[in-house]
Amino acid sequence: MNRRKFVFGVVAATLFPHAAIAAKKKKKKKARAEKRPLYRGAEVVEFATPEKIGTVIVSTDERALYHIIGRETAIRYGVAVGKEGFDWAGIAEVGRKVKWPRWTPPRSMIKRKPELRQWRNGMPGGPKNPLGARAIYLFKNGRDTLFRIHGTNEPESIGSAASSGCIRMLNEEVSELYENVRIGTKVIVI
Repeated sequence: MNRRKFVFGVVAATLFPHAAIAAKKKKKKKARAEKRPLYRGAEVVEFATPEKIGTVIVSTDERALYHIIGRETAIRYGVAVGKEGFDWAGIAEVGRKVKWPRWTPPRSMIKRKPELRQWRNGMPGGPKNPLGARAIYLFKNGRDTLFRIHGTNEPESIGSAASSGCIRMLNEEVSELYENVRIGTKVIVI
C-alpha cells in the first residue's frame, strides 16, 4: 500500500465511518461465502449406521441430510441449517407432509423482523414462500416441534447456517425426499 492510499483510507474512515464498517462487513460476508464449498447436488454415498433403512439423519456440522437407502448406503443432500442461536439437535419423526405449504411466521420471528407482520395469518404456498415446494413436519411424542425439513426460495443458502432452525433443501431435492419418506419416519438431527 502506498502513502496516498493509506492517507485516503484514514480520511475516508474518519469522515465516513459507516461506509468503512459496511465495507468491512461486506468483505467478511464474501470471505464466508468463498469458504463454503459449492454444492453439486444429491449423491449416493457409503454411510454406515445401525439405523433402519428409511431413517433420515441430518448432520448440522456437515450441512448434509442423509436418507438411509441400504445397509451402508445413503443419499446425501446439501442443506441449510439453523443459524447460531436457532440451531437444535434431537430425535423426531415425520408427523405430517404438505405440498406447497402455507407459511406463517411465528410471533418471535415477527418481533425480530417486523416486515413479516403482513404474513401473520399465513402466506399461501408458491415459489416466493420460504417453505418452498414441500414441507416435512417434525413431531416428537405426537406433538409438532415447529421444526421442518422444507424447500426454499433462497437456494443460495444451501450449505450455510441461515434458517431459524428448520432444515432447508433445494425444492427439487425436498420433493424427492418427500416422496420417499413416510409418516412415522425417524429423523435424527446431530
